[in-house]
Amino acid sequence: MDIGTKIRAIRNRKKITIAQMCEATGLSKGFISNVENNNTSPSISTLNTIAKFLGVPLPYLLLEKKQHMKVVRKNERTNSTFNNLKIEHLTSKGGLRMMIVEAPPGASIGEPHSHEGEECHLVLEGRILAEQGEDSYIVEEGDSFSWNASVPHYVKNIGEGKAVILISVYSDTELDDIF
Repeated sequence: MDIGTKIRAIRNRKKITIAQMCEATGLSKGFISNVENNNTSPSISTLNTIAKFLGVPLPYLLLEKKQHMKVVRKNERTNSTFNNLKIEHLTSKGGLRMMIVEAPPGASIGEPHSHEGEECHLVLEGRILAEQGEDSYIVEEGDSFSWNASVPHYVKNIGEGKAVILISVYSDTELDDIF
């Protein structure tokens, strides 16, 4: 982990000197310097003291860079198609993915399929048939449904107009094959 570099960056962004930090936390200049240069690993208690002084939650200091908040601007979203479905990807790839799926009348995901993870769907517009195992529901605008995606599932637009669905998929592993 690169906690020291993160601490230094926060301190500098907030225009706090090492002397000010030492005075407020009771830590020595040499110790803070060693922490910021990643030459020593402070205890959780010391990290908590530093986090409180910097005004950040302790867990934030422990995040790895790839775990930090990610922003995808509207004009930077990627689009794809799958079985006549138009997909707008709202998040970058990772454990949690969100997308807006637009389906013309009669369009479906194809054959029932399964993959690792969990899915949650919110119908923004239209009328959808959602099936998984013995469960079959017709869901409409404002309705939502979720399921364990390892069980084969099927979604189809059964309305007369287009359907728009916000889908969130979570998996511990990278899912490149779901859309």
